[in-house]
Amino acid sequence: MFYSGICFGTNDLDKAGKFYDLVFKTINVVRCQTTDNEIGYGSSIDEECFWIIKPFNKEPATRGNGSQMIITANSKNEVDLFYAAALKAGGYDEGAPGLRDHTPNYYGAYIKDLDGNKIHIYKIL
Repeated sequence: MFYSGICFGTNDLDKAGKFYDLVFKTINVVRCQTTDNEIGYGSSIDEECFWIIKPFNKEPATRGNGSQMIITANSKNEVDLFYAAALKAGGYDEGAPGLRDHTPNYYGAYIKDLDGNKIHIYKIL
């Protein structure tokens, strides 16, 4: 597999860390690394695949139009829990959990994190 990970920039690493700690807990993803400039998450301590970072060039973090992280959930319930946790942690609704008409039995939800990065979580039922 050719996959290393994904990275989102943030302007407040502490707040972003608290947000992702709460949201990722719903899908059994844990914080694996914390430094002054980044936080890494993965399914185990040895496997980081998502990072939130303060941009290395010291410029403000911005989000990409059309960019999103896509997560495959283990169940419909995980989609619902992730979405609810994201909103509770201060994230923004971009599409409540539900069936989508672009693929049969496609159940998904969309949120934006505290910095406006889009996250999509789904499960094929």
